[in-house]
Amino acid sequence: MGGYVYHVLNRANGRLRIFRKPADFLAFEKILGDGLSRFSMRLCGYCLMSNHWHLLLWPQGDDDLPAFMRWVTLTHVQRYHASHATIGIGHLYQGRYKSFPVQGDRHYLRVLRYIEANPLRAGLVESPDQWAWSSLAVRAGRGSEVVLADGPVDLPADWTALVRETLKGENAEPIENSLRRGCPFGDVGWVEATARRLGLQSTIRPRGRPRKST
Repeated sequence: MGGYVYHVLNRANGRLRIFRKPADFLAFEKILGDGLSRFSMRLCGYCLMSNHWHLLLWPQGDDDLPAFMRWVTLTHVQRYHASHATIGIGHLYQGRYKSFPVQGDRHYLRVLRYIEANPLRAGLVESPDQWAWSSLAVRAGRGSEVVLADGPVDLPADWTALVRETLKGENAEPIENSLRRGCPFGDVGWVEATARRLGLQSTIRPRGRPRKST
């Protein structure tokens, strides 16, 4: 559905390293850039890790997200296999990408912070802006030339410092739950309304068998 911000994630099949060297990261960033020029898509944030990636996308039209993701994923698979001579060996990704809508307020900032802090949580860098393959590095002038769009909320002046204080434990769990279940992330009222509008009611229902009536 257009107008919503989405956190989108995909992982490599069997924990395969899909980004082994700088050229692999650069190739995917080029695909992102090409996709942004082809579709009505706004990229608000991203982070590329060795075996998965996160995107924060803000589509304008109702069909823009699936069309954009289909093109990006298919193009990446084709170019990856051609570059690494692995055509016919197997699937590159575990399956279809995962996504969930994000409320365009402080929840948006929280998700973006979670995305850009990935390398720090993984212990790969001492400061998240040192990781070259993310939107935080782009904003710091140390990343690629991927064009980022302004999100629905302005970033605080101390944004890099906020990302450095990475979300962990209980603070990260609601986001990770939305990743697992595909449920909207935001205030309770917004989540319920969004789930109804997008047909995601099953993602916000408690799991397990319903209690038997007595």
